[in-house]
Amino acid sequence: MTSFHCELAWLGGDDAAADVFIETADDRITAVSPGTAAQSGAIRLAGLTLPGVANTHSHVFHRALRGRTQVGVADFWAWREQMYELAARLDPDSLYRLALGTYAEMALAGFTSVGEFHYLHHGADGRPYDDANAMGRAVIRAAHDAGLRITLLDTCYLQADFGGTALAGPQRRFGDGSVERWAERVNELSDGPMVRIGSAIHSVRAMPREALGPVVQYAVGRSMPLHVHLSEQPAENEACLAAHGRTPTQLLDDAGAWSMSSTAVHATHLSDEDIETLGSARTSISMCPTTERDLGDGVGPAVRLAEAGSPLCIGTDSHAFIDPWEEARAIELDERLISGTRGNLGAPALLKAMTSSGAASLGWDAGRIVPGALADFVTVALDTPRTAGARSGDPLAHVVFAAAAADVTDVVVGGRHIVEHGRHVDIEHPGALLESEIAQLVG
Repeated sequence: MTSFHCELAWLGGDDAAADVFIETADDRITAVSPGTAAQSGAIRLAGLTLPGVANTHSHVFHRALRGRTQVGVADFWAWREQMYELAARLDPDSLYRLALGTYAEMALAGFTSVGEFHYLHHGADGRPYDDANAMGRAVIRAAHDAGLRITLLDTCYLQADFGGTALAGPQRRFGDGSVERWAERVNELSDGPMVRIGSAIHSVRAMPREALGPVVQYAVGRSMPLHVHLSEQPAENEACLAAHGRTPTQLLDDAGAWSMSSTAVHATHLSDEDIETLGSARTSISMCPTTERDLGDGVGPAVRLAEAGSPLCIGTDSHAFIDPWEEARAIELDERLISGTRGNLGAPALLKAMTSSGAASLGWDAGRIVPGALADFVTVALDTPRTAGARSGDPLAHVVFAAAAADVTDVVVGGRHIVEHGRHVDIEHPGALLESEIAQLVG
């Protein structure tokens, strides 16, 4: 048993509680006692302690593109070509090293779990490795070694466009040829204490219409989370309407995709009917504001989706930036820019998006500091230049709207420290690891 004494902790209400004593056994919280004096042997967590933060959308290999696509790349489609060039260079060993450094960066920023939207399946020529899941196992091993929970969202990707064009070039790595062969490969993967296997539809442009339903049925039959890129670009909507006479949301609704177990990623360009469809199904929405603004994708209707009934959560997607506080506050701040109004989503709502809603999207019983939940939590210092003044004001609002990844001091996953006093306990120099691997891949 390990116990912790938190100076302040958020237990799900509108305010932080003081002097919170947390007891854990194995990987679960066994007791939570606010207003309790520190006890002998308890680990002291000075600052504001929050439930574990979930990164619901990651393409881990995109981390190598940071700083290399900021100029001379006109739009998403031009950026995608550079991403394909990088995808062609990776193998299981290099992907492991890149993922290990990136997941360590996530841990240092305060993430305790990650949803890896994984479609880089096969060899550079499209042929499977001897172990058809070698690439998926590489990212699972990297997350384990970095101390993070991972939901591997194994992605079905069958065609290049709505016309059914065959995958070519680096895209050949993404495809299994059919839903049946995709399912056969995914069947070889299994859950574990720190691993969940989920499923994903890459996008409606990457799947024949008749293949959408079987993927949904596979996920439902195995109680898997189902994630899908949705309406990230207006061009996707226009092409879908031309091909099928339906928006992407409507097309996926026809296939039965939307439920409380599914997550729409981005959901940037939606009609009123789309918003109602997603909200009434209680489908989660993974907002990735730092990537969406980096690629010029636009600002999604987060507030309208939340009002319709969809839980919001956050993701770092292309890893142009890895900072959960920036992702969360950007949902509100971007809404202010387009609506001209403030206070649409307060600190508690944004914290819920970071924690319990994100954990549910990934299939984890985490994101809450309550007895029985997984013992995952993160502590933010309140005496840095950014957070100073929080103790005499509103600590929740101060942290959500001003803190940065650099203010994270401690990260606990399953009752075990993976970040202590601002340092990763198992990976001494994540930056050096990333520098070396990125230099070899794209330097």
